[in-house]
Amino acid sequence: MSSRDAILARIRTALADVPADQRTEAVPPPAVLPPEAAYREAHVSPDAVLPLLAENLRDYRAIVHEITPDELPAAVASALARRGCERVVLPPGTPAEWTGTASGIELLGIELLGDTPPLTTDQLSAADGTVTACAVAIAETGTIVLDAGAGQGRRALTLVPDYHLCVVRAEDVVASVPQALPRLDPRRPLTWISGPSATSDIELNRVEGVHGPRTLEVLLVRPALT
Repeated sequence: MSSRDAILARIRTALADVPADQRTEAVPPPAVLPPEAAYREAHVSPDAVLPLLAENLRDYRAIVHEITPDELPAAVASALARRGCERVVLPPGTPAEWTGTASGIELLGIELLGDTPPLTTDQLSAADGTVTACAVAIAETGTIVLDAGAGQGRRALTLVPDYHLCVVRAEDVVASVPQALPRLDPRRPLTWISGPSATSDIELNRVEGVHGPRTLEVLLVRPALT
């Protein structure tokens, strides 16, 4: 006997002495749609995917800037300057153009910390922030997923520093979770981020920065106009 059959048998036994006129008809469970059908039921047009992601990220209190690919290097430098960063962690595989001459970061005097060899926890804690790419971003849930790939690094790089600047390219954005899962390898260390780290105390006062960065800033790189 399966666990389900055992539970149903106990329910029938418990209801055996209930008068028939006091019983309610069982309501059949709603049909479970396959992922493709469920997505069609809540369809998001391709043109609405990026705006929806930006809206949901902001709803989670992330800071979002929509930029073009040509604006990316300067946008990275501007974000770090506004934050007042002096030491920033760069995961292995971070594109050189993000922090190269075009970005102007060298003029800001920001120290760029590589993670080879791995930085210690104290070094990460002393850093002002981390700049990463992402594996995929989900518009309907406002979620950014990291998989420790190139430009993302190990999980500690985005959990210990208090500030996370994430570059999300248009080609990495999907509408729904069912569309995101085939892009991810479940054997990799996946980190799902929906806004800055936050929790609530017993009086429901929101506290940010408890389990990760207090501030999430996103550079959403939309396709260049042709």
